[in-house]
Amino acid sequence: MTDSLSDAPETSLIHDYLHTYHATLVTTDGCYAVSVQGEIIVNGLHIPYHLVPDEGFLGKSSKWRKLDSAARFAMLKARWNDEARAKLEAQLRLCAEQVLVIAKDFDLDPTATLAAFQAKYELARFRCQLALDRIDALKGGKAATRQADKTHNAVNLSLYPESFTVAQAMPRHFIAILGPTNSGKTHAAMQHLMKAKSGVYLAPLRLLALENYRRLTDAGVAVSLITGEQRKLHPEATHVASTVEMLNPNRVVEVAVIDEIQLLEDQDRGAAWTAAVCGVPASTVYLLGALEAQPAIESLVKRVGGTLEVRKLQRMSPLEMEKKPLGSLSNLQAGDVLIAFSRREVLNWRDQAIEQGFKVSAIYGNLSPEVRQAQAERFIDGETKIVVGTDAIGMGLNTPARRIIFTTANKWDGYSDGTIAASLAKQIAGRAGRFGEHETGFVAGLDAKTHQMIAALLKEAPEPLPGTGFFVSPNLDYLQQISAATGETKLQPLLELFAKHINVHDEFFLPANLSEQIEKARWLDTLVLSLNDRFVFSLCPISTKFAMLESAFKDWTQARAKRRAAPLLRMDGMGGRNELQYLEDTCKLYSAYAWLGFRMPDTFPSGEMAESLMQSTSEQIDKLLQKQNTSRKPAKVGKARRGAWAK
Repeated sequence: MTDSLSDAPETSLIHDYLHTYHATLVTTDGCYAVSVQGEIIVNGLHIPYHLVPDEGFLGKSSKWRKLDSAARFAMLKARWNDEARAKLEAQLRLCAEQVLVIAKDFDLDPTATLAAFQAKYELARFRCQLALDRIDALKGGKAATRQADKTHNAVNLSLYPESFTVAQAMPRHFIAILGPTNSGKTHAAMQHLMKAKSGVYLAPLRLLALENYRRLTDAGVAVSLITGEQRKLHPEATHVASTVEMLNPNRVVEVAVIDEIQLLEDQDRGAAWTAAVCGVPASTVYLLGALEAQPAIESLVKRVGGTLEVRKLQRMSPLEMEKKPLGSLSNLQAGDVLIAFSRREVLNWRDQAIEQGFKVSAIYGNLSPEVRQAQAERFIDGETKIVVGTDAIGMGLNTPARRIIFTTANKWDGYSDGTIAASLAKQIAGRAGRFGEHETGFVAGLDAKTHQMIAALLKEAPEPLPGTGFFVSPNLDYLQQISAATGETKLQPLLELFAKHINVHDEFFLPANLSEQIEKARWLDTLVLSLNDRFVFSLCPISTKFAMLESAFKDWTQARAKRRAAPLLRMDGMGGRNELQYLEDTCKLYSAYAWLGFRMPDTFPSGEMAESLMQSTSEQIDKLLQKQNTSRKPAKVGKARRGAWAK
């Protein structure tokens, strides 16, 4: 049994075949599928497509994982070949001809309608039907009911940028600084930000917001830190360092820096970057990120208005693949970073590195930003010699590694173990060879199979971000408009109406992944709460997948419904968790309470205490990790449900 496309020699054949046939493997709805690109010509009109053919599903993830690479290659060739392409293009051509006939008869522009053919993860037949629905909607035909028409108007996101009135009323100059990891993208932007009379830094992570808050503070800038669950307010602040979701679209500044702009493509959080580009009211806006983001940036800036300057940077120190895999942890050297893709595996590999005599830092996403930073600083200061971490080190942590070693090329995606994306492999590998620390960065796999796969991923040409399909999340105003148009008052159906009807109306902006928010809304709609309260609670960053956190969330929402103050809860017992897991969950509880405390202080009056306890608990976690990380007989890691601690 194999878990990824990493068996030689079939692996190379699969990659070559996909490249030849302009295809990629994707996971969608728990299945593996082949997604294909191409172009058809109808009546002289060139129409690109990027779709999953109707017969392009390769099987459920669990079934696909059981196949060896030879069987996968055979199935791939059977599902996608010259005959299959001809069948797909005939299907698209027939649909396009129908669209063009209607467009001609009613004097309509078919461009937005035919853009339905570009949806990387969706089946061709669904997108053909969407194209026909869209052209019917444009001509005012039978496809839309009167109520649906009202809903379409309420979520008309073709005017989304114009909803940011302050930014749209001022001239803005965008400067995109694009390059790989360790190319110095941040330096020039932060220098300009420091010298500006006012400014804002927008980060993808609280860790990065905190890091650049300190950078600005050290430079003598009057700066405030604002994240969802943390505030450090300077009484005379001219600058703000914040997470991207905390953008204030009404505060005009001279310079704004939006970091990791390629996250525009993230279905879960990309809406925050869309809002930032559309709505940050700054004369100069820096967009920092990967080179493949350029087409998306050009398209979005053209739509929102403003001038654009693109600067491309090269990596400042070379990055080389080791000639052979590490082979054994006995070959570890000081300055190495081991990469795994779950909390459990990080702690297991940490224990093995300790047995080799190394003092170790452990970094994974379940840790608070303060703990991750403390663990990284111990490595920087030489107190520890090895880092074992997840892809959490790939963004926001200064870990000057000499060598990055992948223990695997697979990551749990919620359904199964699958090969990581080339972009993620490059981002992590790029942490090797920090400029000024090491002349060259080195990358290796732990074993031969992983080594071969990582080498192939690093050679892959990056796939450019698309110039359409920017994600948008509904704000309260949109939901109130839908409610007024339809008479619907419950949050769950309002969110579902937003996601459903926006797709027919406009392809330039698309609904973000609202599944987690909708799941919370299902519970919230059972309570006597205002739409505003239900909306705020639905955004609370607390996972309801863990019983203790779900229980706390329900207790808090019920307290609000009963107009009572919600106490700051502390777990009464470990409930089967070891001490480290217990402290991590406690820290998340305090973080969520602090988040609510800033938004509903009358119900959550202990917000400041929660923030303080969050900090002290982070310190406890760091001390416990450090004790475990330097012990020759580390405590065993408790068993965790597979995937529960991913990243």
